[in-house]
Amino acid sequence: MPGPTGTRRNPPPLSAAGFGSPDVPHVACFDTVFHKDLPAPARTYAVPERWRAEYGLRRYGFHGLSYSWALQRAAQALGRPVDNLQVVLVHLGGGCSACAVRNGRSVDTTMGLTPREGLVMIRRSGSLDPGALLWLQRRHGLSTDELDDTLHRHSGLLGLSGTSGDTRDLVRAREEGDAAAALALATFTLSCRRGIASTAASLDRLDALVFTGEIGEDQPEVREEICSALTVLGVRGGLLVPELEDLMREGLRRIDQAVSGVPVLVVATGETQQIADETRRVLGM
Repeated sequence: MPGPTGTRRNPPPLSAAGFGSPDVPHVACFDTVFHKDLPAPARTYAVPERWRAEYGLRRYGFHGLSYSWALQRAAQALGRPVDNLQVVLVHLGGGCSACAVRNGRSVDTTMGLTPREGLVMIRRSGSLDPGALLWLQRRHGLSTDELDDTLHRHSGLLGLSGTSGDTRDLVRAREEGDAAAALALATFTLSCRRGIASTAASLDRLDALVFTGEIGEDQPEVREEICSALTVLGVRGGLLVPELEDLMREGLRRIDQAVSGVPVLVVATGETQQIADETRRVLGM
């Protein structure tokens, strides 16, 4: 669970005591740091003050390393400084989330206290009415452990389809007439559109929509279904489909038709590279 230390940018090298390499600097790169300046309304749950002050209940946000990397690449592709961009970043992978960035800072995101809130994911449910959990406990006797395991490992695309959480499998199954696969994909893409639209509400304008993560990189059908139904935000369908090899080699591609509408970009996931960059910076390299 993220705590106060998760809000520090560039924390100093941690003590190596107990790690077996006392002479080697250890650097921690927190996934929540990107969201450390979330405005109070965006990080606050509407619960009693005691829960917030005494228990520390608040929204932290995740995928920060991925967003840091994607934001820099998107700014380069658009030829604009990060501090003059308002964009929605969407990380679609094993975990899925959306994030609104205004002038280089995260101002809203779909994940909260834990990485289970927000969008439908591969195996995680995403947001769920808390009343439904109370109902399952009271009416059907499900334990906390059962709820935890089911919502974390057996829900999402896997729970909806009953067969797979892999969007590639589901696209193929849908083409073969699998109704459960079709419902899983439709529910997933609607969830993504909701997340994009809700976070975009924290911006004055939308300069670009940026996809990253394994699904964001390698599932053109998902990107198309999300964007073609986001005309309310000025996003258009009819997206270009870059070769994955080219995307991995070049690191990013603009995939909208560039005639009208909001630019749509795909950025190859760079969490490992971002950790390396932050580590070098901490160590003064």
